[in-house]
Amino acid sequence: AAAPAPLLALALVLRTLNCFLVQTSFVPDEYWQSLEVAHRMVFKYPSPAAGPAVPWSRSVLNIHNYGYLTWEWTSSLRGYSYPLIFASMYKALQLLAKDNVQLLIWVPRLAQAVLAAFADVKLYSLVQHLENSETAKFVFFCQLCSWFTWYSCTRTLTNTMESILTIFALSYYPVKGSKMGNSCKYLALVALAIVIRPTAVIPWMPLVFSHFLQERRKADLILHNCIPVGLVTVGTSLIIDRVFFGEWVLVQLNFLKFNVLQNLGTFYGSHPWHWYFTQGLPVVLGPHLPFFIHGCALAPRKYRIFLLAVIWTVLVYSTLSHKEFRFIYPVLPFCMIFCGYSLKHLKAWKKTATSFLLLSNLVPALYTGLVHQRGTLDVMSHIQQLCSNSQQSQAFVFILMPCHSTPFYSHVHCPLKMRFLQCPPNLTGNESYIDEADVFYSNPLGWLNKEFYNDTLLPSHLILFNVLEQEISSFLALRGYKKTATVFHTHVPQGRVGSHISIYRRKSEMNY
Repeated sequence: AAAPAPLLALALVLRTLNCFLVQTSFVPDEYWQSLEVAHRMVFKYPSPAAGPAVPWSRSVLNIHNYGYLTWEWTSSLRGYSYPLIFASMYKALQLLAKDNVQLLIWVPRLAQAVLAAFADVKLYSLVQHLENSETAKFVFFCQLCSWFTWYSCTRTLTNTMESILTIFALSYYPVKGSKMGNSCKYLALVALAIVIRPTAVIPWMPLVFSHFLQERRKADLILHNCIPVGLVTVGTSLIIDRVFFGEWVLVQLNFLKFNVLQNLGTFYGSHPWHWYFTQGLPVVLGPHLPFFIHGCALAPRKYRIFLLAVIWTVLVYSTLSHKEFRFIYPVLPFCMIFCGYSLKHLKAWKKTATSFLLLSNLVPALYTGLVHQRGTLDVMSHIQQLCSNSQQSQAFVFILMPCHSTPFYSHVHCPLKMRFLQCPPNLTGNESYIDEADVFYSNPLGWLNKEFYNDTLLPSHLILFNVLEQEISSFLALRGYKKTATVFHTHVPQGRVGSHISIYRRKSEMNY
């Protein structure tokens, strides 16, 4: 049964609003694994030779493109299939001569919002088919008021696309005892999700295995569905990566080898095995948690496979030491089915429960979307102003923050000289390896004096968290830097991340 058009209209309006009410940063991958790559694919500028006689750092610009690819791209751990979606949008804007920085920032986000709206409606249709319209409405309601979905679904993260494709695939999945389902369509969507983010294979393992067991014509399923779908998606992915890497490479294999077999993700932090059970899932579900537990107890047998997918995914991710909330985001739609089922079967408290869910999710959704960690995006508008300046070729912005704190050229869109502190993991096996960011933070003042021993090398602008100001105040004063702006970032500063970001400009004859 198709979902009614008013539901799609409601979802589109809400997700568009959602898009504009999320003005904070979540994780660096949001830009560095999608928009930055897409920007570099489309906009190729020569290095601004008119600039000052400063040695070009490899983190600034290279001679062909302006942009920067992180170590994952130079090590072929990521594929170009996902950034290609945004590169297509950028190319269209470029051809229409509409490639201004605001459109480059918002068009990809709006595209994600539209996809998220269609996914919301697909989830409604699935439950409507499995149950009835009333249960479907409660699942739809739970999906729309989930604070974590609100926070994540319009971001340009691979996890977001993986979650959206998971819902689309789920709507074609042959649930036991149901007459719906289309093996070819759901397998194609699962394969696409795996191409974009190889870890998408995890939640789908129990589902595909269960489908295989209940399928009478097993050979047909493998020969007519699995093999053709696999060959087409892997083949397409290989060709796309061949074009952009310039060599044949199977990035999905490299990704799994790096993150699972070598477990090098620990470079970005490690957590105890139980983290997803004690923090990850409770935080992502938020106020939905009691309804999820209640729904699991109530739901009929045919839904056990969805619960198994959730438990299996959380267990598999628990074995990896590096853990993040966003990793389990793709199982959130499964959870919403149980939450909706719970709401539908509440007798006396239905109205109270829906009001509670709506209001209790509203606060974290608005706070995380509009307040928490917004400074690293707000500061980009200050950098953008340097582009319209006639002195653009003379400007040099150095972002003295934990690496990848801010987006880069996708949020500036002009060949401005920029640099940030580097932090690739130890890929060489060198035991004494320390990345540039760690070297800097171990002695910020000494590092700056050594790096900028000559006044001609000095950046025109420094961007840093306020926690660093005291430590390098003598360098700032001695080299003639003056604070020109302070930008709010977060109410919960931690370690190297301060509550505010300070922008310093060097006093000289040039008037930036």
